[in-house]
Amino acid sequence: MIRVALVDDHESVRLGLEAAIRRADQEVVFSGATVSEYLARRTAEGWPSPDVVLLDLTLGDGTTVTENVVRLAVDSAVIIHSVADRPAAVREALAAGAVGVVSKSSPIDEVIDAIGAAARGEPLNNVEWASAVEGDRAFADAQLSSREREVLRLYAAGLPLKVVADRLGVAYSTAKENITRVRVKYTEVGRPAPTKVDLLKRAMEDGLVDPAGEPGAR
Repeated sequence: MIRVALVDDHESVRLGLEAAIRRADQEVVFSGATVSEYLARRTAEGWPSPDVVLLDLTLGDGTTVTENVVRLAVDSAVIIHSVADRPAAVREALAAGAVGVVSKSSPIDEVIDAIGAAARGEPLNNVEWASAVEGDRAFADAQLSSREREVLRLYAAGLPLKVVADRLGVAYSTAKENITRVRVKYTEVGRPAPTKVDLLKRAMEDGLVDPAGEPGAR
């Protein structure tokens, strides 16, 4: 029997999936709102990892899709269950190790079929998603201003924000406001950066900082 975990912060979605999965003679071993809750339960109760985790693209606890997929994909096949309007975030999820994506608008039979395919190690049919992700240019460009890029470049490379402000000859409050706007812009294109480590990752992806953490040339 295929063992499935559901991680979605919408209870009504989980309840519908649970009923359909059980009708398909698959076992729901966990249903909850966060990855942390899932991992804590699994550790506390000592049950083996499920074959498949069906994961909502965006959870309400502030976690990023990358960190959620990375934590889950160690032991299980991860399928993203999402609406079809976030190609940049889907691209991030697939890059982190998700095996595929199923739209929340898909018929429930398609969801069940995807779970079965993932459990068997078969590829999912993601042609529609692949096209959307490939065509998404927002992932590569959060459209930062030149000043925002300079502040991010120095801050992500490890300088304290006050030092960044002094080096650029601006007020500390201005530098702080720039970092806030940078975070908002990355979030808007599906590449959230709530922590300084996340900002470093985004700066590296966009060529502002080299992999060693040094400011880049751009």
